[in-house]
Amino acid sequence: MIILTGGAGFIGSCFLWKLNQEGIKDVLVVDHLDKDEKWKNLVGKSYYDYIQKNDFFNAVISRQVPKPRVIVHLGACSSTTLTDANYYIKNNYEYSKVLALWAFELGIPFIYASSAATYGNGELGYDDDLSKIKDLSPLNMYGYSKHMFDLWLLSNNNYINKTAGIKFFNVFGPNEYHKGDMRSVICKNYDEVSQNGLIKLFKSYNENYPDGGQRRDFVYIKDVVDAMYFLFQNPSKTGIFNLGTGKSRTWSDVAKSMFAAVGKKENIEYIDMPDYLKAKYQYFTEAKMDNLRKAGYDKPFMELEDSVKDYCSYLKNKSYL
Repeated sequence: MIILTGGAGFIGSCFLWKLNQEGIKDVLVVDHLDKDEKWKNLVGKSYYDYIQKNDFFNAVISRQVPKPRVIVHLGACSSTTLTDANYYIKNNYEYSKVLALWAFELGIPFIYASSAATYGNGELGYDDDLSKIKDLSPLNMYGYSKHMFDLWLLSNNNYINKTAGIKFFNVFGPNEYHKGDMRSVICKNYDEVSQNGLIKLFKSYNENYPDGGQRRDFVYIKDVVDAMYFLFQNPSKTGIFNLGTGKSRTWSDVAKSMFAAVGKKENIEYIDMPDYLKAKYQYFTEAKMDNLRKAGYDKPFMELEDSVKDYCSYLKNKSYL
């Protein structure tokens, strides 16, 4: 049995799709399904059982869950804009510690989601070298809650050598429809681009970057789950691994790729950024991919233009992986 927390979420449900593609169906999916339509991410997937997050947590505490062969822990609050620090601590830090300690007790692999948000404004670079992790300064509580767990693994009996932590960069692709404001710009703007030939992007408030010239490491979900499956198959590969493409691209590149994918003339309007985002905005991210490559993962990542075109084929009918 495989335990997959966050299995109905964006990355989790796509990883479940990948497992199914590889013939793996003995998956216990853990998530929190409530009023949104996240449940649709599970339609058509194969898994042996589902359990709500709180029920699963209580069952783990009381050791009422059968021993799995691996835990893939992707369940977390991924919003970057909430102001309730206690909620982040409970969901992203304390819950993760309980699952990790259980995995160590059982002697099974533990794969978990960290985040590129831990790198803050990037002044120290985007290097997943373990010796540099402790010096990072996240810009928001989401990033800090992920950073806290990374630090806990590093500082307690070198637990990090028993885990594979994945720092996801700007992941986009099918199955993110339920994420509201946390959806990718591609998902949010597809209808406007395809129907009206217009996209609105934030202005830049950093003199080093023109409007639309802010740069991010955009990585397609299909590439992400392929890399995750490599770590899943190779439990001896432990530590922290960046998961981006290793190549930053501009928001203008994203917009142009969308216009090309839907056959529309380029038309970009730059709008004011909300004040609450200005101090927390990352103007540049680019994953240093040395750790994953040294671990043996050598598959190339899709070019932005190709991945956006592929994603738009899903967005056209709001279809899922």
